[in-house]
Amino acid sequence: MSAERPGTMNRMLEWQPVDWLRYFGLLIWILAAVPLALFPMLTKQPPSTDAMVGWWSGAVLFLLAFLHPCVRLQWRSPLWKRIAVLAVMSVSAFAVGYFTKTGIGSLLAMVVAAILPWMLPVAFSIGWMIVLAMSFGALALFTPEGGWMLALVFFLMNLGLTLFPFIASLLALKQVKARGELRRVNSELLATQSLLAENTRIAERVRISRELHDLVGHHLTALTLNLEVASHITTDKAREHVDQAASIARLLLSDVREVVSDMRRDDQVDLRRALEMLADGVPELAVHLDIPDHLSLTDPRRAQILLRCAQELITNTARHASASNLWISLETGRSGLSLRARDDGRGVSELMPGNGLNGMRERLKELGGRLDIATRPGAGFQVRAWMPEEGQA
Repeated sequence: MSAERPGTMNRMLEWQPVDWLRYFGLLIWILAAVPLALFPMLTKQPPSTDAMVGWWSGAVLFLLAFLHPCVRLQWRSPLWKRIAVLAVMSVSAFAVGYFTKTGIGSLLAMVVAAILPWMLPVAFSIGWMIVLAMSFGALALFTPEGGWMLALVFFLMNLGLTLFPFIASLLALKQVKARGELRRVNSELLATQSLLAENTRIAERVRISRELHDLVGHHLTALTLNLEVASHITTDKAREHVDQAASIARLLLSDVREVVSDMRRDDQVDLRRALEMLADGVPELAVHLDIPDHLSLTDPRRAQILLRCAQELITNTARHASASNLWISLETGRSGLSLRARDDGRGVSELMPGNGLNGMRERLKELGGRLDIATRPGAGFQVRAWMPEEGQA
């Protein structure tokens, strides 16, 4: 049975700092477009048609690149797409500054600097920002009073303008990652706590059922046998009361056995709840669970291994797969129990298993199971963790 959980919907409705950056970036573009529209009326000498076409082409290209899905998907987009979008935005901002001979292009460069940490590694982003500031500094060489000293001033000025939004975005990104990691760890702890509580509940019920069976059950059996003997050596009124007491003892013994059976039947681990807690702790990834209603596990160890496998799959997908969705399903059959997972990430051409995947293999191998992984570039990961039915390992 598959269903969207409230936690998944809440994550879809959450706004990340990059969403605010997109809206503020759009606002800055509008603020830059207003002087571009008024520029011909504000100058003593009307600009040429080529200059107007140049700066409006740059402004429109900048807006189209800024609205590209790559800016929203960030690391989930291929690297070449991110570089292409940033290159178009940077060249467009430079074109606006070149054709207007003003600082309007520097205003758009601040938007580029703000989204750089969300799109590229930190070292690459810093290099990109320095090159962008140098290109705007070089604009001073094309002015009538330009020179190397003025170019240096323009470079330092643009570097300062872009450095502030870059650092602010970098700090926001680190905060988002830290918060996401804390939420993920907290969900893992809650899921483990839920499973431990289930194990404790089952262990306590088993202990009580054994006590009832071994103590009360045996004593009632002995009482029934003694009453049966007493019924044969008594007569008249006394025998009638002894038979009645024996009947009550047999009825009580039957009730005790029924209670013991019920307690032993209610020893299933609620794995669904633990998996849902685990999935709800990944805000940057939509985890879709498909768990059959009839699924039941009575072995806490098997449930723990499945939970650990799901935990490792979710963590790897969130950190390395650049995926937006992860589908996890549990299937039961004659061959055993399978946990299947697939994502819509980038995949890899050659898989290098780490400690997490090797640990999954070792846990499954202890129960006679196995781990199968399939991946290729652009097709994400497909994982199948299989273990035999209880009693077959």
